[in-house]
Amino acid sequence: MSVDFKEYERKMSRTLDVLAENFGAVRAGRANAKVLDRITVEYYGQETALSGVATISSPDARTLVIQPWDGTLLKAIQKAILTSDLGINPQNDGRVIRLVFPQLTEERRKELTKQVKKYAEDAKVAMRNIRRDGMDYVKALKKKSEITEDEQKKAEKDLQDMLDKHIKKADEALAAKEKELMAI
Repeated sequence: MSVDFKEYERKMSRTLDVLAENFGAVRAGRANAKVLDRITVEYYGQETALSGVATISSPDARTLVIQPWDGTLLKAIQKAILTSDLGINPQNDGRVIRLVFPQLTEERRKELTKQVKKYAEDAKVAMRNIRRDGMDYVKALKKKSEITEDEQKKAEKDLQDMLDKHIKKADEALAAKEKELMAI
């Protein structure tokens, strides 16, 4: 009997997807609407994603323009941006909100690099926990005599190989994001 690891593979891949989402939310020199993905606005009593109540466009490399579909949301959007961790001061002209992203200073680049390293480390820890769960499952199968010792060793090696492959992908994504952040 061979052990099926599709569920563990799926969980590790999902962890990489979350890491990519986290990296996408960290701005690197140019305006990107993804930095607004986590911002929500109260709309008719419910927290709604900013992209669900406004059009977001990028007229140039350092500016985002937010045009709400309902003009009464301007103040709420402005407040949500101010309370977020973006570090950007929104400019409200009564019709749209402009976000002008300053050039990143060396100090800010280093802060952002620390942040993405933390995201990558958190993802690696999560994947190691998934591997541990898989190892526990394999040991339980061995204890119940559903697999042989050779099958257990092979299953543990397969789990470790799966983890190594996913951690390598996380490291590659981290290196690419660090390079993007440190590019001037």
